[in-house]
Amino acid sequence: MGYIETKIKGLKFKETTEEDIPAILEFIKKIAVYEKMLDQVVATEETLKESIFQNNRAHALLVEFNDKVIGYIIYFFNFSTFIGKAGLYLEDIYIDPEYRGNGIGKEAFATLIHIAKEEKCERMEWVCLDWNEPSLNFYESIGAKQMKEWIIHRLDKEAIQKIDKYGL
Repeated sequence: MGYIETKIKGLKFKETTEEDIPAILEFIKKIAVYEKMLDQVVATEETLKESIFQNNRAHALLVEFNDKVIGYIIYFFNFSTFIGKAGLYLEDIYIDPEYRGNGIGKEAFATLIHIAKEEKCERMEWVCLDWNEPSLNFYESIGAKQMKEWIIHRLDKEAIQKIDKYGL
């Protein structure tokens, strides 16, 4: 099991294994509560095992401070046709509230930037809920720019099945 050390004493990021799936799912539920979306969580330990560890669709890190797990990060790689290069997409980052404001978020982003550079990614992207002022302020403070000209679209499972069955 690998760890990524940081500049903050006692803080490290753990490269997850299948044994960490219960903790990953717990943090998914915590972020969903924070985002007022717990009713939308349908992930299970089995779906996480399949997606993260068997099919390599995403990567997960646990955030540890003084050997206590205090958060998690989920990311995956995407591709930009405009620049012709890979990018790192941050799906989730969550730090328990009592540990926020101590530079842990900055260290998390520094770690993700290091991973992105190692993988020859030329950019990082993520979304943030429009009411999440603390996160929006943090992202601005590290130099991230809002992409206001882009609108996210989504086809959910039911829409995909309907289109697949009946066509467009």
